[in-house]
Amino acid sequence: MNDQSLIELFLEMILTERAASLNTLESYRKDLELFLENTKSDLLNATPDDLRNYLRYLEKQRFAASTAARKLSCLRQFYKFLYAEGVRTDNPTLDFDSPKTGQSLPKLLSEKEVNLLLDKAINNSKKSCHVNDLRLCALLELLYATGLRVSELVSLPLTAFRSGEPYIYVIGKGNKERLVPLSQRAIDAVDHYINAMKAAKDSKGKNKFANTQKWLFPSRGKLGHLTRHRFSQSLKELGQSVGIPPSRLSPHVVRHAFATHLLSNGADLRAVQKMLGHADISTTQIYTHVLEERLKTLVQSKHPLASN
Repeated sequence: MNDQSLIELFLEMILTERAASLNTLESYRKDLELFLENTKSDLLNATPDDLRNYLRYLEKQRFAASTAARKLSCLRQFYKFLYAEGVRTDNPTLDFDSPKTGQSLPKLLSEKEVNLLLDKAINNSKKSCHVNDLRLCALLELLYATGLRVSELVSLPLTAFRSGEPYIYVIGKGNKERLVPLSQRAIDAVDHYINAMKAAKDSKGKNKFANTQKWLFPSRGKLGHLTRHRFSQSLKELGQSVGIPPSRLSPHVVRHAFATHLLSNGADLRAVQKMLGHADISTTQIYTHVLEERLKTLVQSKHPLASN
């Protein structure tokens, strides 16, 4: 089998057995193709030395240790699959340690900064009453109220939001459905946005969004819904207008703010895990630094011996 056939076989397995998203499949494809471009061997006959040379290449190109570790993880899964299928009689990745990565904490926004963003989005939408401004306001309110992944947020079907109900239905990784509670602010913002869509008319007096009502955030692009990139652009522009540099702001940063602010205000780690859609609580434990600070404050202020 040639290299492309092996890649397609592997991606088919990832898709069918793990219900991987299209973004995940594309990432795996790019990782395998990058390895191919920077090794003298083909995928079927690659040796441990080929892998060592590839890791040296990644280091010379100054890839972050976390990125190199992810690329090695892809190769591990790929060769584990080839070995299990009997395509190869060995696994050349067995003796490799992942590049050491530090425990990097997510970029953080303060509650004050999030409130600045929300207030600006609300003011813009009230001032213009334009669908795009109302959409950005609804997106931001939903994101901060739920902590959804950006891919989950922009691809919400219209049926996920049911007016008057204090939660939304979300299909996350692995096609797992979860219910995520909503704040009243988020409900109101989405209601205002949907009403604006229903009222929007084109030059012929027809509804502009009549043919795009599958999605909560429709677009005329090939996906049919707003892209992650466009939302990120709009969010950064909004951030700049309130003095938050683009380098500090992204939909993922707002997701981190959601989790961090919940924990700092007393939420349970397992409840946050469920809302974020993390399958394993170890993924959520990146936020334990917030819990540690809160516990220190609690002990210092409440323990009977703290003042001694």
